[in-house]
Amino acid sequence: MNVIKKKTLDTFAAHHTDAADILTSWRKIFEKTNFADIHAIRSVLPTADFADPYTVFNIKGNNYRLITVIHYQYQRVYIKQFFTHAEYDQWNRQRSKRK
Repeated sequence: MNVIKKKTLDTFAAHHTDAADILTSWRKIFEKTNFADIHAIRSVLPTADFADPYTVFNIKGNNYRLITVIHYQYQRVYIKQFFTHAEYDQWNRQRSKRK
């Protein structure tokens, strides 16, 4: 897959150095693999979760959440946000209110 906004991912890693190696590994998995759907992703990364339109990944034992949008037909994964677990909970509550 083509990871869009690699620099954004690198910025997250620079600010959260305890997650840097994991983010690098995550990126390498996506760059080497053509995932067909969320089920294929879960076979490699079982904690992946789909929350329309986002695919959310637990990073570093659920300390962080990586928010992406994946277009399987084009083999592109767009990096949207990177949160601590507490920041994600707040973001998710605000997102739920807008629905």
